[in-house]
Amino acid sequence: MFFFTILAFSLAVSLVAAAPRPQVDDMPVLYPRDIARHRGCGNHITPARKAAFERKFQASRLPAVSENATATIDVYFHVVYANETIQGGYVPDSQIEAQVKVLNQDYNSTGVSWNLVNISRVQSEDWFLRVAADSPQEAGMKQLLRQGNSSTLNVYTVGLAEGDGKGLLGYATFPMDYTSKPWNDGVVILYSTLPGSSSPTFNLGRTLTHESGHWSGLYHTFQGGCSGEGDMIDDTPPEESAAYGCPAKRDTCPGGGPDPIQNFMDYTDDSCMTGFSKGQAKRIKAQLRTFRGVSI
Repeated sequence: MFFFTILAFSLAVSLVAAAPRPQVDDMPVLYPRDIARHRGCGNHITPARKAAFERKFQASRLPAVSENATATIDVYFHVVYANETIQGGYVPDSQIEAQVKVLNQDYNSTGVSWNLVNISRVQSEDWFLRVAADSPQEAGMKQLLRQGNSSTLNVYTVGLAEGDGKGLLGYATFPMDYTSKPWNDGVVILYSTLPGSSSPTFNLGRTLTHESGHWSGLYHTFQGGCSGEGDMIDDTPPEESAAYGCPAKRDTCPGGGPDPIQNFMDYTDDSCMTGFSKGQAKRIKAQLRTFRGVSI
């Protein structure tokens, strides 16, 4: 009886060992597709912090090199992925190249152009899912990957699926933040906002246009609402709150003119955004040369 018991056990082990095993490394990790997404940007600056920034800007502002000066910014893309699928964040070079093309089109009126220098890829499910501003994941990711100096744009594509970053499309650092945390400088965006990606209303590349606007020194058009100095730009009408979708004839600040819903620094859909104002272009140049050492 003992012999037959051992024989049966050995046969069972052999069958288990011979059974096909799932290729875990090749199986796509499923991430929630139903996360609510709108033009959520992690850049919300308090009035006190903004006032301190503006005092520093006015005290150290550098004069323009020339009225028609131009500059080219080097760009490093860092693709952070959970697995080698599109859903896992493994976006192809073609989408990144298309994104840089969109940047150059959108910034054409500002005198700033963008030069893609390199694309790096790193696999980390933790970073992909949980990177957020001031998180341990952000610190680990940026300290390992960031390249260049104050005038180099580093872009990180991630999932923004869990933690404090859940639901956002992206966030960025401001130029005046560079000296205190140079390793933290850059832009983080949702991987599916690149041109031709899966986000239904945010797949034309305008998320990076918006976030690089912050990186270049711009505030939201609705900064401060209807009172005060707002976004510090004279030719963007005041706006009480962010606009979503593409609302027609929106005017939230009486006497200020129609809301700038087509401005890249509002919260409207990609297809609604069409440009920067002349005042914003002037501020971008001033911020880049004052805080990022760009000759423009």
